[in-house]
Amino acid sequence: MADPNVLLVILDSVRARNCSVYGHYNETTPFLAEFAREATRYEQARSPGARSVTSHTSIFSGLHVEEHNVTAAKYRLDPSRSVFDRLRREGYSTGVFSANNWITDVDVGLADGFEHVVGARNAMFPDALNPESFVSHHGKGQYGAFLRAALTSGMPFRSLANGLSTKLSTDYPTLVPEFMKASTPARTYVDAFLEWHQEQSEPWAACVNLMDAHIPYEPDEEHDLWGGERLQTLHDSFDDHKWDFSAGRRPWWQKRAVEALYDGAIREMDAELRRLIGKLRDRGALDDTLLVITSDHGEGFGEPSDLRPGIRIAEHGVGIHDVLLHVPLLVSFPGQSDGVSVDSPASLTEFPRVVEQVRDSEGSPDAFCPDGPVIASAVGLDQPLQERASEYVDDLSPWLSTSRAAFEEISDQCAVRKACVDRDRSATIHVRNAQTSFPVGNDGDGRDGVDAAFEGISDAGVRDEGGGVDDIGDGTYQRLEDLGYV
Repeated sequence: MADPNVLLVILDSVRARNCSVYGHYNETTPFLAEFAREATRYEQARSPGARSVTSHTSIFSGLHVEEHNVTAAKYRLDPSRSVFDRLRREGYSTGVFSANNWITDVDVGLADGFEHVVGARNAMFPDALNPESFVSHHGKGQYGAFLRAALTSGMPFRSLANGLSTKLSTDYPTLVPEFMKASTPARTYVDAFLEWHQEQSEPWAACVNLMDAHIPYEPDEEHDLWGGERLQTLHDSFDDHKWDFSAGRRPWWQKRAVEALYDGAIREMDAELRRLIGKLRDRGALDDTLLVITSDHGEGFGEPSDLRPGIRIAEHGVGIHDVLLHVPLLVSFPGQSDGVSVDSPASLTEFPRVVEQVRDSEGSPDAFCPDGPVIASAVGLDQPLQERASEYVDDLSPWLSTSRAAFEEISDQCAVRKACVDRDRSATIHVRNAQTSFPVGNDGDGRDGVDAAFEGISDAGVRDEGGGVDDIGDGTYQRLEDLGYV
């Protein structure tokens, strides 16, 4: 059997709870519900972390967060540990398509595995020199270097226009048109992937990360079925989608209200998945492809913390709550035509091993389910995030520690037991499905379960010192700030 193609689609920030394929009351994922009839649907999949950089690094490397320890821009994964770098070295054509700077621009070792990189496209002329990508590799404030590169490029006037628009978006964001703002719609990256795919001779491996459900939530009118103009105005008035609420500056009902826009954004991505998979099917490529559709983490809309009284979950990044960890996972193995449902806990950290199993013709529905517990770690705020948060909150202690969780199947109850710990507190939660969970104790059982699951987890020595925030270009820094990462 020839090597299969590999396509990893990450619906950034999408939690299982808001996917109708997992029982959400709004029909956010009609296509995924159809696709589940011919794919493998994992009912209890968990992200390895609650932040984009930690989760993507685990998915790419197959290492748990506390094994790779790439938790911020100042760290860098040994690129050879990425499954995409390994596939590239073994003859695959590789490509990544996303507005998520962590996997396209920031030097944390994730982009190295890709020969073809399509990053931020929120520029006036996407085919000309993109200042965000340029200054990511030349440091902050390198305007002279960009000017020289623009003038000597094949498109000097368009490159200079891109530079001017990026500067305007940083200094005068209210003057910038919608297409140049932080978010770029899914169709842009689906188009770019399909164009690239058309040129490939097999085998190929790609990651398509779609950011529509990451803040800001800006669904097209066609898919904005539950939000509307008034909610969009409310959404746009937030100064910070996390700390406005955690600091008590805004009432929590407003955070819950904009969940309707989030649902519309998921619906928009679902429509693009229909188009993407339809094209692969028409081109005869789907049967020869390992297709994995998932998310890097979920999103919080005011849910109470499982561990810290008085703390609620806003956006993502810090917290071990299941709204941040329970993610969709649908997999189409090469040649699969019948739907399968898997109830055992599944981990996205298994992705590289699943790729190798499928290449060896050994893929199976339980491939994402490890032999032991599924584990996850949510790291505390790093220094740049602490500086941002301290503008709103005086006491940052609830957000500084690393939280841990371990998930095991309760076979006689059709549920999953979640044990979780944050410093001096622990809890045990029973999770029926993406919609239903309840605590069953805070008496130390949670700590015992976590300690046992994390026994043997240690630093794997795959992290180097990276450039850090100071070496990130102005455009990329602004995007990371807009997205709440710095």
